[in-house]
Amino acid sequence: MAGPRPNLLYIMSDQHTQRVIGCYGDRMVKTPALDWLAAQGVTFDNAYTPAPICLASRMSALTACYPVTQECWTNTDILTSERPTMAHALGAAGYLPILVGRLHALGPDQLHGYARREVGDHSTNWVGGIKHEMGVLDKTNDPFRVSLARSGPGQSGYERHDMDVTAAACAVLEELATQRRAGDRRPFSLSIGYMLPHQPYVARQEDYDLYAGKVGLPDLPPPEPDREHPYLRWWRETTETMAVTAEETLRARAAYYGLVTRLDTLIGNVLETLKRLGFAENTLTVYTSDHGDQIGERGLWWKQTFYDEACKVPMILCWPGRLPEGERRGQVLSLVDLTQTVLEAVGAPTLPNADGRSALSVARDGNHPWIEETFAEYCTDAAETWTRNATVQQRMIRTRRWKLIYYHGHRPQLFDMVQDPRETKDLAEEPDYAAVRDALTARVLAGWNPEAIRQRMARRRRDKDLLAAWCKTVNPPDAYRWQMRMEDNWLAG
Repeated sequence: MAGPRPNLLYIMSDQHTQRVIGCYGDRMVKTPALDWLAAQGVTFDNAYTPAPICLASRMSALTACYPVTQECWTNTDILTSERPTMAHALGAAGYLPILVGRLHALGPDQLHGYARREVGDHSTNWVGGIKHEMGVLDKTNDPFRVSLARSGPGQSGYERHDMDVTAAACAVLEELATQRRAGDRRPFSLSIGYMLPHQPYVARQEDYDLYAGKVGLPDLPPPEPDREHPYLRWWRETTETMAVTAEETLRARAAYYGLVTRLDTLIGNVLETLKRLGFAENTLTVYTSDHGDQIGERGLWWKQTFYDEACKVPMILCWPGRLPEGERRGQVLSLVDLTQTVLEAVGAPTLPNADGRSALSVARDGNHPWIEETFAEYCTDAAETWTRNATVQQRMIRTRRWKLIYYHGHRPQLFDMVQDPRETKDLAEEPDYAAVRDALTARVLAGWNPEAIRQRMARRRRDKDLLAAWCKTVNPPDAYRWQMRMEDNWLAG
């Protein structure tokens, strides 16, 4: 790698749907910091999450492995400490990896290769640990109907968490600058984990007012009953979102836009600090999110689906002088590929036995060959109340043209992403597309056995039940936890 080794600034938000950013085409949302980053770097238009749920996606991004490989599918799974992570690889290359904010790892290992961690998660570090109190916003952070009823202007503890994360991240950069002035020339690695724009759909008044009465109803209404996929209909019935009022929809969507703008403001503070301290020119800055949000499209909310609103993620890489400025890439790739890309870029060893592939050559040259295929998984073991005791095994494959979604026990869905990018026409039962459907189904099931996964998760569920009972008795301390206060959560009026 020519030139001095770069610093790394890796920013991951939570539940930021790719469409709601100015540089991705949204003309209403105000995201000047992210738009500036995109103008200075390379933007990937077809980047996907490995799992449309928080913990599973984040553990996949950390390890460059799909859930079936790293064995975390749910928000109550524990990543084994034996599996090397991006932070381990950075450390092996001579970096001192620092994390500020969200990791969303459960179990005794709250570092997974990071040498230092600040602020921590808002939630418990343990399976069965004491949950955070959200007062009037209780349950609005989960896929419950109340998250739409209690939406609008106000404040959630998630925003308060991210304010502290931003302050801590800027303080770390100031500390690193002091060390640099004292003669320490080592490049740094700083990862920042944000909570926004994850629901609660509650935004501070000034941000909410930017969009109230301006963000309209979703573009895509719920399908006709005879055309809706049976699983997705069950999901809407289970979450009591079959009938959401226009008022609730408009309020929640305006708040979501406000949360995106607040997130952008916080990221802008970090980027301004990076520039002011003289780090920007030799820093690889990465922005992405763990998954998206349906925000009402097709009558769906939150994540937990494979539509692009929930499954596509923003992915922006800015590296002055090393990557092109203001260019876009249409190749299909995943967060597991981003991990390997970052490691190659900074001269660290890519992770062995991983599923991801480095796309650094693609970032440099949009004509570089690339196998356009990626997967995402969504599997549950009924450990969380919002699953309503249901266990599911689902997997998506996305190629350059096609997206097939496999629902174990249900018919699949098939979309032509070139002719139908909004996924409005399901072709899975069309005779003319039977060969495409069958070939993609075989590819989805290659090395991925839904019954074996169900059985494996059931066995692990018994282990988790015992760990939860232990936790309730022993009450182990949370080593890295930001303390949320009930008074941090409120609705205006």
